[in-house]
Amino acid sequence: MKLLDKIGREFSGYNILESGMRLLDRKPLQCSLYVTDRCNLDCAYCTEYDNSRPHPSLDDLKKWIRKIRQLGTMRIALVGGEPLVHPDIVELVRYCRELGFATSLTTNGFLLTRKLLADLEDAGLQVMQISVDRMTPSPITKKSFKTILPKLDYFRDSKISLHITGVICADTLPESRAVLETGLSRGIPTEVRLVHADPLRRFRVERGPREELERFIDSMIERKRRGEKIHTSEAILNYQRSLLRGEHVEWTCVAGYKLFFVSAQGKFWICSMVHTDKHIMDVTLDDLYANYRKKSCQKGCGVYCAVSASLLVEKPAQVLGKEIVARAKRIPSTVRRSLTPNTDKTPHRPITNPDGTHEMNGSAKGSPSADDGITLRQSV
Repeated sequence: MKLLDKIGREFSGYNILESGMRLLDRKPLQCSLYVTDRCNLDCAYCTEYDNSRPHPSLDDLKKWIRKIRQLGTMRIALVGGEPLVHPDIVELVRYCRELGFATSLTTNGFLLTRKLLADLEDAGLQVMQISVDRMTPSPITKKSFKTILPKLDYFRDSKISLHITGVICADTLPESRAVLETGLSRGIPTEVRLVHADPLRRFRVERGPREELERFIDSMIERKRRGEKIHTSEAILNYQRSLLRGEHVEWTCVAGYKLFFVSAQGKFWICSMVHTDKHIMDVTLDDLYANYRKKSCQKGCGVYCAVSASLLVEKPAQVLGKEIVARAKRIPSTVRRSLTPNTDKTPHRPITNPDGTHEMNGSAKGSPSADDGITLRQSV
C-alpha cells in the first residue's frame, strides 16, 4: 500500500464534512444493523446472539437498509451475532455501498479467509473491527487473539481499514495488556474497553478490581497522547475512568436519534441494550428526534458507541479536535514503517501465558504459527 494511502487511512473514520452536516441537521449519523442473531461462538458475557433464530432474508435486509438510508443515515455498521455466518454478507456489503453508506463490519474473525476478505474488499467494505478478548480462550470467552493472529496477514495489502477491539473484565484482565501490545506491535489500531452492564446495571461477569482497571485505562490515555494507535477516543477513555470512579459525567444521550440499532427481526432499537417493538419501516425522523433527551438508563451506560456519539454531539470541537491531533501524531511512525526495509521480519515480544510461560505471538497450541508456512506481518 502506498504511503499516502496509509496516511489517509489514519483519518478515514472521520469524514469531517459529512459528519459536520449530521451535527447540524436532524438526520442520523449511524445505524448498527444486526444481519443475523446467530454466532459461531458462545461467550458467556455476550447478550447479542441467539442461535435458535434463522437468518433474516436478503430481501428483508435490503428493504430495511433502504429505509435506513431514506432516513438520511450516513454510516451503517453490520453486526450480529456473527455477520460472517450470513450467507449473503458480501452482497449486503455491496448493496450498502451502492446506496452510498460508509460501511463497516464487526466480526470475531474466526470465519475469515483470504478469499472472503478479498470478496468483501471488492464489494466495497471500508472498515473491519475484529473483536477479541484474551490471547487464549477461557470458559468465559472463546474469542482468543492467538486463533486469528495468522489472519492478520490477509490485511497487508488490503484497502479495508482494520482495528482490534477487546473487552476488559476480571476474566480477561490478566491478558488484556498482551492483547493491546500484540495489536499495537503490528501497527494495528487497537482498543480494550470495559465490559458494560445491562440497563438494570447488572454485569454478567465480574468486572475486576477497580484500581487495576483504572491503571490500565490511565496507561491507554497516556499512550494515545503520545501518538500510539489506541483506537478508543480520549473522550471515551476519560468516560470509562469516570465510570470506575463513580464520577458524574454530564451528557445527553443521542441513542435512538443520531445513532440507532435495527434488530435481525427489523425492530427499531434505541441502542443494543434498549429495545422497542416498533418496526424500522414505521420509523420517521420525528420518531428519531424524540429520543434526543436524557434517559433514565444513561447513568453508568456502557454502550460506548452511543456514549461516543453523544459526546461528539455535545462537544464536537473538543472530541473531534483531540482525535484528529492524536491521529496526526501517528503519521511519523507510519512513515518509518513504510521506509524501513524488512519491518515485517522484526521479532515480536513474547506473550506471557496465564501459567507464566512465554510464547511468541501466534504459537499457541491448536493455532497456526509462522512455522506452518503462514507469515505474520507487523504492517497492516
